[in-house]
Amino acid sequence: MAIIVNLDVMMARRKMSLNELSEKVNITLANLSILKTGKAKAVRFSTLEAICEALDCQPGDILEFSKD
Repeated sequence: MAIIVNLDVMMARRKMSLNELSEKVNITLANLSILKTGKAKAVRFSTLEAICEALDCQPGDILEFSKD
């Protein structure tokens, strides 16, 4: 079982670069990259909220649960 992070998909749909999102959300590129690649162990709700606001999306657009 795993949580899949679709941040790269939403960024592509919004035509937003990692640098641009990093500036809008006020998160370092390194931390945003860790989240984007699915290597993060946790994410704060405040961070998720800021990402959703910047990308104009819902948390479910970014995070997905898979039983496989």
